[in-house]
Amino acid sequence: MSESLNICCPHCLVTNRLPAQRLVEAPRCGRCKEALFVGAPVEITSAAAFDKLAGRSDIPVVVDFWASWCGPCKMMAPVFAATATRLEPHCRFIKVDTEKLPELAQRFAVRSIPTLLVLKGGRELGRQAGAMDAGGFERWLRAFS
Repeated sequence: MSESLNICCPHCLVTNRLPAQRLVEAPRCGRCKEALFVGAPVEITSAAAFDKLAGRSDIPVVVDFWASWCGPCKMMAPVFAATATRLEPHCRFIKVDTEKLPELAQRFAVRSIPTLLVLKGGRELGRQAGAMDAGGFERWLRAFS
């Protein structure tokens, strides 16, 4: 029997259940019919959206806590986006602007930015403060997938 995974749609935020082997077949949401993975980080606009995407996912969710004024965040952004292109759908990549959603930064005790978290089922598996190069970032992530 095949393992099923819960994957939240980044468009309508509905949780989809799909067989694990279908993860790499460009799955679409059962409700809105949009792609469940877009090959790019998802910009979070509310704490509720964050909770659905990060809390209801059976795959690792990689979170980038950042701010527009932060130099290291600007250096990390293209690395984060390129890694999302390579590692989705095995991980979901989301970005949280700490200026727009300070309550999320506070909830996760983010003290410096960029801060990168890996969550699974809403539980924190790993944390890294500061920007990383592409190779180091990908090596760090592979420990969680």
